[in-house]
Amino acid sequence: MTVPIFHRQWGEGEPVVLIHGLFGSLENLGMISRLLKDDFAIYALDLPNHGRSAHTDTASIPAMADAVMAWMEAINLPKAHFLGHSLGGKVSMELALRDPSRVDKLVIADIAPVAYERRHDEVFGGFRAVDLDRIASRSDAEQAMAPLVALESTRSFLLKNLEKINNKWRWRIHLDVLERDYHHLIAANSAHLPPFARPTLFMKGEKSNYILPEHREHTLTLFPEASIKIIDNTEHWLHAEKPDIFAGIVKRFLVR
Repeated sequence: MTVPIFHRQWGEGEPVVLIHGLFGSLENLGMISRLLKDDFAIYALDLPNHGRSAHTDTASIPAMADAVMAWMEAINLPKAHFLGHSLGGKVSMELALRDPSRVDKLVIADIAPVAYERRHDEVFGGFRAVDLDRIASRSDAEQAMAPLVALESTRSFLLKNLEKINNKWRWRIHLDVLERDYHHLIAANSAHLPPFARPTLFMKGEKSNYILPEHREHTLTLFPEASIKIIDNTEHWLHAEKPDIFAGIVKRFLVR
């Protein structure tokens, strides 16, 4: 079944597909899109169950990779560079492993192809703490979320999913499916497939613990042409913390 994918396009040149992380949308990589669009044709998309893309009955990394491949067919995009952050990186890696003919170069921002322990239970709790039938404003939603999601910046990011349609509040993400199938979204990428033998760049936030030394051997097994760049004094949102440096590294990698 084809899952409708929402995307926006800017610029001209070699195509680059940008894929956001969990709970996000294409707007999360908006600054990177703007910094790259003078040199590339940028395709920024919303993953299934996120943003303006369709909701589905299940969620997994392979299913999302299949949805992106179907989207490429639908818009007649046979091949592209891919840049994915966090969950978007997992999906980009899965697509490259499943059908390498569709991927030229691969940029993975602060994620590895390994299984992770749960780390978003408080976030799901924050979403659930918001009674969509009782809130009158976005401020009400933030106040309800605050006891479970301490960082204001994180609450601000999550609340970008809150929208009002026909005078009713709702979440843009498919919260029920993402929460139920969360274990699939933190699973390792498929290890039974042949390795992706094209240039791959992993970008790590210096202070982030998503890419660790113990991930190196498994990562190189799947992506033998991989290299890594560490952006100083950044955490998991490295592309938002230092966008000019991030975009400059991406540009140099893609054009060489």
